[in-house]
Amino acid sequence: MSRRFESAAERATVEAVPGRTTTSAGPVVGERSSIGPWEAAGPVASCVVQTSWLLLRRRLRQPHDNLGRAIAFADGTSAAVYRETVVDRAPATEPAFLVVGFRLRLVRRPWAHAAFRAESLLNTVLFAGFPGLVSKLWLRHDQNGVYRGLYEWEGAALARAYVDSLWWVLALVSVPGSVRFAIVPGSRRDDVLTDPAVLGGQPAVGDGWWRPVSRTRPSAPLSHR
Repeated sequence: MSRRFESAAERATVEAVPGRTTTSAGPVVGERSSIGPWEAAGPVASCVVQTSWLLLRRRLRQPHDNLGRAIAFADGTSAAVYRETVVDRAPATEPAFLVVGFRLRLVRRPWAHAAFRAESLLNTVLFAGFPGLVSKLWLRHDQNGVYRGLYEWEGAALARAYVDSLWWVLALVSVPGSVRFAIVPGSRRDDVLTDPAVLGGQPAVGDGWWRPVSRTRPSAPLSHR
């Protein structure tokens, strides 16, 4: 089980270093936010406003290149990409790879999962406007019912700030204890997915739920609904 961060003092420190981003203990893996719900409300509200601005400026895109790609993880599960969101911005100079996982409450049957995937497009306003977002891959639920978002972020500190606020939103609709995250400073998401061996030098953390081990294209396109 991944480490539970009970306070800001207990969680791993994210430090900015000229030219790169590192942490004091490699990947930062956790199961809880380090801030309270009222502290999270302000950033989430600001995100909604900023996302509206990005939409008006047509700076959010949904490429199709990765749709249907199946990604396997070190815990033996796999899931396919059903949506991608990209912010029209300069490439990250201090990239961070972020994985967020959760299991939805009361969503078990195929039609319920399909309804969530269709509805989830509306959730774009809850993440796209956070500072530092580069892109997100939306993954279907895996064999254990876990949904994942695979992100690239500008800086590990901004990725952590996003997770701290997002946690409270996900906690409202997720099975208690199922919301988890992993932040890998200095790694670009697409580099990790192209060659998961780039994570080989990272210390083993948790049960591998967040660590990709392969990416393949299925023989037939998957339905996105």
